[in-house]
Amino acid sequence: MRLAKYLAHAGVASRRAAETLIAARRVTVEGEIVTDPARDVQPGTRVAVDGEALAGPELRVVFALNKPVGVLSTARDTHGRPTVLELVPADGLRLYPVGRLDADSSGLILLTNDGELANRLTHPRYEVPKTYRVRLGGGPVSDAALRALRKGVELEDGRTAPARVRRLGGAEIELTIREGRNRQVRRMADAVGHRVLELQRVGFGPLRLDGLADGAHRRLRQADVERLRSLTL
Repeated sequence: MRLAKYLAHAGVASRRAAETLIAARRVTVEGEIVTDPARDVQPGTRVAVDGEALAGPELRVVFALNKPVGVLSTARDTHGRPTVLELVPADGLRLYPVGRLDADSSGLILLTNDGELANRLTHPRYEVPKTYRVRLGGGPVSDAALRALRKGVELEDGRTAPARVRRLGGAEIELTIREGRNRQVRRMADAVGHRVLELQRVGFGPLRLDGLADGAHRRLRQADVERLRSLTL
């Protein structure tokens, strides 16, 4: 197994972040600093990060969490604010969130120690769909605004890809996108003349938030994990 993949499977970081650790000379193999992420690692090989020996690949798990507003979707926060990791029992596993949800947004976010899966689910190449329920200010959403969102709107970092949109009633819509730009849904709403009042992610790929209470979590069954994995093949 390649060293970067080994680190990802050990729950240290995503494969991309593991490559950064290796390049920074923070990883040793059998006591020797290694800077090649493709270095082959066999079972039983001694691997350490910052001098701390790894026990080897962890049991890989994925949790679905209904993130409340005000909770950060990061592994840690230097200002002591609550994070998603505090809502899921890690039981010694090194979990980290798959992608981000703004602190002022709520809904479905995944946490895992499977760095390879996390990296693929967030890679733009695979265009994994995310669905949001959005309550907008500025009055009822016009047909013209819906058409613009479906076609793609111009943002400061380029035009968005076409989105799937349906009106839920009044000023509430359901929006599905396959990109992951920073605060994208909020900026798309601004572009069609509406301000986001509430934003909740209700779907991630084939997974739905249905039945998961605010702040609650569940461990995904293997069948659910394989459905996610199939999106990136």
